[in-house]
Amino acid sequence: MVPHAATATPTGTDDTRVYAALLLVILAVTGCYLLGCWLWPFGACRRCRGTGKRRSPFGRAFRLCHRCDGTGRTLRIGRHILNTLRELHDKGGSK
Repeated sequence: MVPHAATATPTGTDDTRVYAALLLVILAVTGCYLLGCWLWPFGACRRCRGTGKRRSPFGRAFRLCHRCDGTGRTLRIGRHILNTLRELHDKGGSK
C-alpha cells in the first residue's frame, strides 16, 4: 500500500479564484458608489445634519452652518474625486 499518491491537481487555484471574486466585488461597489456620486452629487452636511442651522454655544439661538452656508447640503467626497478627474481630462497634456 502506498500511503500518499501523487496528484495532478494544481495548487493555488482556489486562492486565485477567491482573490478574483473579491476584486470584482470591490470594483462593483466602487462603480456603484461613483455612479451614485454622479447622479446625486450632494449629501447632507455632517456638521448640521442637513438642517442648515447650528445652535449657538448656549443653545438658545440658531446660526447658519458655515460649512454648507445654510443649505444643509455639501458636495460628496466621491463627487470631488470625479470633478478632479474630469478637470485632469479636460486639461489633457497641455501646460
